[in-house]
Amino acid sequence: MRTRDLVSLKKMVAVLAAAAWAILWGTAAGLAQGRQAPGHPIGKISTQGDLIVMTLDEGVLGKANLFDLGGRTVRFTPDSGGYRVENLPLRWDAEFGSEMSGPQATLEHFTFPFSGKQWNALSVGMTGSISFGAPGGGGRGGRGGRGGRGGGVSVERFAQLQEAGRTLINTVPAICVFFKPRMSGTRYLKEAEDRVVVTWNLTEPMGGIQDFTWTPTVNRFQAVLRKDGSIEMSYQQVTAKDAIVGVYPLVTGGEEKEVGVVERKGNPGAAANLDIQKIVLSAVDGIFLRITLETRGPVLPQGDAGLAGVTYRVALDGPGDHDAAWTIRGGMGGRGGRGGPRYTAFGPGVSPAVTVSGNRISMQGTLPAGFHEGERIAVSASATGPGAAEAAAEAPVTVKLQGIRPPELHLSAVKRDEGPFPVAYEAFHYLSLPNPRDLTCTVIKALGDKFDFLAYYSDFRVDNQEAGTPSNGPLGGGPGGGAVTGIGAEQRGLESYCSQGRFQWQFIQPVYVGSNQMQERPPEGITDTNIHNIVTYAHQLGQRTADGKIPPYDYAMSQIGHELGHRWAAFVSAKIGGETIPLGPTHWARGLQARVPFPYQRPTEASAMGGGVWQDNYDGTFTQLDDDYYVPATGYSYLDLYLMGLLAPSEVPDFFMLRNLVPAGRDRNGHPIFKADRTKVTIEDVIAAEGPRLPDIDHAQKKFNTGMVVVVEHGTKPSKALIERTNGIRERWIDYWATVTGHRASMTATPR
Repeated sequence: MRTRDLVSLKKMVAVLAAAAWAILWGTAAGLAQGRQAPGHPIGKISTQGDLIVMTLDEGVLGKANLFDLGGRTVRFTPDSGGYRVENLPLRWDAEFGSEMSGPQATLEHFTFPFSGKQWNALSVGMTGSISFGAPGGGGRGGRGGRGGRGGGVSVERFAQLQEAGRTLINTVPAICVFFKPRMSGTRYLKEAEDRVVVTWNLTEPMGGIQDFTWTPTVNRFQAVLRKDGSIEMSYQQVTAKDAIVGVYPLVTGGEEKEVGVVERKGNPGAAANLDIQKIVLSAVDGIFLRITLETRGPVLPQGDAGLAGVTYRVALDGPGDHDAAWTIRGGMGGRGGRGGPRYTAFGPGVSPAVTVSGNRISMQGTLPAGFHEGERIAVSASATGPGAAEAAAEAPVTVKLQGIRPPELHLSAVKRDEGPFPVAYEAFHYLSLPNPRDLTCTVIKALGDKFDFLAYYSDFRVDNQEAGTPSNGPLGGGPGGGAVTGIGAEQRGLESYCSQGRFQWQFIQPVYVGSNQMQERPPEGITDTNIHNIVTYAHQLGQRTADGKIPPYDYAMSQIGHELGHRWAAFVSAKIGGETIPLGPTHWARGLQARVPFPYQRPTEASAMGGGVWQDNYDGTFTQLDDDYYVPATGYSYLDLYLMGLLAPSEVPDFFMLRNLVPAGRDRNGHPIFKADRTKVTIEDVIAAEGPRLPDIDHAQKKFNTGMVVVVEHGTKPSKALIERTNGIRERWIDYWATVTGHRASMTATPR
């Protein structure tokens, strides 16, 4: 790699890391939307010392589909409103042209035909895509396709690539050459009379707590867009194994053709809105499968309070072992129930939007993997009301899939004569994410309801662009089982986690053993000046150890301390002078004074849950002594410890919130200075908004137990590295907890 490329990469990574905390960890509940069904065991449990070993049942995480086009060129040739696709030997233009300083490019010699239009401008995404049209246009409901800040397309932060591939359809005209979020590096563009060549030289994210590598990786690929509309995508050297590759012209004709109708006897004893009389399958624009259920009476409309818990389920049984279920479930819409009751669809390939009209309810998506045009599939359906057991479906009826093609292909095997395809892509991805409730129930059903927290670590990667994990849980009450109040969050769904009242919070997904945050320390010889990379603190932190090295598993403590801290924080507001001021939500606001009373390893630390340590300069400016990012690992603030039941209200000093932050330079030590409006906050202001924290400090839980779970695939055993590293994290977690709680609480990590 060229020297200037490495310099550009490091600058880009530093910029990305500096901005990361603004969105870091989103909302923990967001990832689990549509996955609210009660958990059930998905594997076998054993123990190895103080660790829990979960051996998954066969196939529960699906199959990985890793990138296999290295050293090849994929050509897309326009034909009859679609594209013919060919896999060819590598074609590579070694002359890259000029480095792009931004995403926008204008063609001077020709216009490029794509998605029914001629284009003389394109947006080249830093993460390996090209889009056409107004920057940022075309996204629907925040789901995908919208232009990213680096150009091209983007997807939601926690999007699984195997699902994101289909969500890009009909969002914005786009070409995904090797679309992988969080990549950084350089882009080059060269235009000739009849073609434009775009080349990327990128690395996967490196050095950070959310990364899988400490050093840059090489990912060099190229797109040639020709005047005749053909597209070539070439992969000279690619280290990454997951990305979306394909072409996404808009297909919005709305042409609908009936594929088949399944007549049903129905159930006269069922409520009219749950008595399914007919199942209609239709092909839309040759890409989408629409399933419409007709009931004996009107379906409860969107917004009706009675639809919560109403479930419609359609089973699709294809040839061999290919089967899928598409489900419509009624529930409270939006985050926190905002937006009122509504239906949401979920299942492999299905879009979440649901249409209701009279006695019809419909959902739509792309054919699940393994289903193909011309095959016969068996179709059945069932419906249930709130709290009722699912009724048995009627005997399935076979329907032939005609006029519909799955847009996802195997690009390494596709033949030119198989097209044309209106949309053609392949999503390369790791294993599917497990349902977090299933993980919990697997442990609790086997070992009992004796865990406050559960943390998962694995030998395999899951389909997530970040090495870490969000968190969630039912906010159980510990050994006593009672609810904790006054913290801005309510206990919910204990039965879905198979808990009788104790279990409280957990990782949503297992952390991969090869990720940065499961390494004891960074490799020797790495240097960096990015303050969100642990190696920047090597000298400072090494002063507190006998061997002069960074304390072990610092990134792991950042992760587990932060995520399990969400059991109590950061959800509260403060009521001041008649105004209710949110101090979060989810993470403490950047301007919140959140100094740590019991630091983990540095004299001045801001809370692991956000906020900062602010110095009032008494001239309208404030110096940020520690920021709202949790690298290196930090402890909990006074407010955190009060919410955890470990400080009395009288022990929480007054603090403040800075609003309307405006940068105003740096001090001589490099700390940023801001102008801001200061609002004093007291713990009484928090209590006025939320009520007192109950149980209070004299009755709150002080002893906690974390289940440390190593997760392995069916037929395998945990590796030596997985066992050693999880044990290392376990030991540090016990020490971390005692330190940052000022020894007012203790942590065990045992399955017994």
